[in-house]
Order: sequence, then C-alpha cells, then structure tokens
Amino acid sequence: MDYVRLGYTGLKVSRLCLGAMTYGTSKWRAWVLDEADSRPFIARALDHGITFFDTADMYSEGESERVLGRALKELRRRHQVVIATKAFYPLSDDPNAKGLSRKHLMHAIDDSLQRLGTDYVDLYQIHRFDTATPIEETVEALHDIVKAGKARYVGASSMYAWQFAKMLHAADRHGWTRFVTMQNHYNLIYREEEREMLPFCHDQGIGVIPWSPLARGFLAGNRRRADRGETVRAKTDEFAHEMYYDDSDFAVADRAVQIAGRRGVQPAQIALAWLLSKPGVTAPIVGASKPHHLEEAVGALGIRLDEEEMRFLEDCYRPHRILGH
Repeated sequence: MDYVRLGYTGLKVSRLCLGAMTYGTSKWRAWVLDEADSRPFIARALDHGITFFDTADMYSEGESERVLGRALKELRRRHQVVIATKAFYPLSDDPNAKGLSRKHLMHAIDDSLQRLGTDYVDLYQIHRFDTATPIEETVEALHDIVKAGKARYVGASSMYAWQFAKMLHAADRHGWTRFVTMQNHYNLIYREEEREMLPFCHDQGIGVIPWSPLARGFLAGNRRRADRGETVRAKTDEFAHEMYYDDSDFAVADRAVQIAGRRGVQPAQIALAWLLSKPGVTAPIVGASKPHHLEEAVGALGIRLDEEEMRFLEDCYRPHRILGH
C-alpha cells in the first residue's frame, strides 16, 4: 500500500479509501451488509494497509457509523486510522435536522462522534452544498468544530466549482479553517469534473477523493441493458439507474473489458487504474461487498496504463448532464 499526503496537509492517507456505505443494515438498502457480514471487509482492508475510511451519518441512518466505529476500535488503535464522515442529509423529520446550518452541524458532529465511538474525526465533510444556508454560517461552524477538537480537517462533496470557490474564499477572508478535500463524482464514464472542479482543486491544493470510482459497479463489466445485471445492487440501485446506462456508458465499459482481457485482469481494475493515474486524485473511495472486490482494488494499484490504452478508454466518452449534485 502506498501512502500520500491528503491535499496540501501533512496528513498521510492510504492510496485507497474504503467506503462504508455498504456496511450498516440491510433494512436501509437491500444490498447493504449487516454488521456481522461487514466486519470481515473492514478487517481485510486493514490487513491490506488501507487506513482511510469514509462514511456518513445518513448511511443506514447512522448504523454505518456504528458498525465502522466498533470495528475500527476493536481492530486498531485510534491514531492508526483516518476516519471521515459527512453531514447534510436528514435523519428525521425535524426541520433543523438537515442542511448545513450551524444548529444542524453542531448536533450532527456530536451525534456522529457518539455513533463512531471516538472523540474526533480526522475529516468532517459537508455531504452537499446547501443553497438555503449562508456560506459564512456553514464555514464558521466548521471552523468552530475544528477548534473544539471534534475534527482535524474539513472537506466538501459534490457541488459546482463556483460554489466551492465561494466557500474557500469565505474561509480565506475570515481566517477560518480551509477545506482540504473534495469528494466528487468522478469515474471513467462520468468525467464532467474534468472541466472545472479538478483544475480548480489542483490549483488550490485540494485533495480529490472521488466517490463511485466504478460507477456503482457499472464498470465491473457485468451490467446489461435489458435487465440491469445479476446482482441485487445492479437490479435495485435506482440512483445508479438514473445516472448511468446510456449507450456511451456501455461503450466505455466494453473498452475496459477489452483491455482487461488483453492484460489478464478484471475490468474494474482497469477502471480504477485509469482513475488512479489522473493528476490530483488522492484516494478513490472504493466499496466492497464480495471478497474479490478488495483484492481487485488493491491489485489495481500496480497497473500502469500506457498512452494508447488511455486514449482507447477515453475517446468514446460522451458528455453527460451534471449528475450527483
């Protein structure tokens, strides 16, 4: 496992981050693993040297944080892992239990810490941009969370580059804690982030930790137009159905399959190797619900695509509408 700096900070993270949306309770989503089935994946990730873990308060309505927190507490000492979580989405019908208001963020961080069983998170992220809350209110609240010792760093997730620029400007203007990461939607079949967000993050020294690096499994090469695919997630993941499954998406996925066949590896490894080769990408957030998922992700770290393979993968891409904000 390689370890790299998280953006312009001195914090070192593993080149892969294990996403914990898959762990929690199947009552939330049919494809989510319950705690007993989740634990082996977290343990195996640690065995591989993965030290960076990402979750959110809304995953399994808080159960993901509990499952991840209990596992990490039993398997490693706190300083040996980097824990990231997120807030924005509602966990109840309370009108103040959502968004990025000061009131919500102050409650949300305390609730997340309690569920995770820790005194602090290494990275606290806003899960989306909140058009209903003044930017200064959000950025100052995050600054106060850091100064209270409840988070070491703060990050953001999917939004427009101009919105992120305004948030960074507010932090700089007031001397508040600056965002150090962008967790955005970026993969081989969704590359709209290359237009503005990625160049902006590179300019500002922001670490990029893409979500859905395999397009929610689409780039594994086993999706079908007719019936979506064989897995429970392929058939029931409505979010993925809304974002992918265009003809051009299948064309790109098919090319990953072709290169994988030539190299004797898996299509998912080709897609992940492509992403890891992109400047500014710090640590893709990978999911794992089957034993081979982790092995393949770690194996992708050793794959280097040549220029001809990169062009072959990229030249049939077609622009998409903005997805994932």
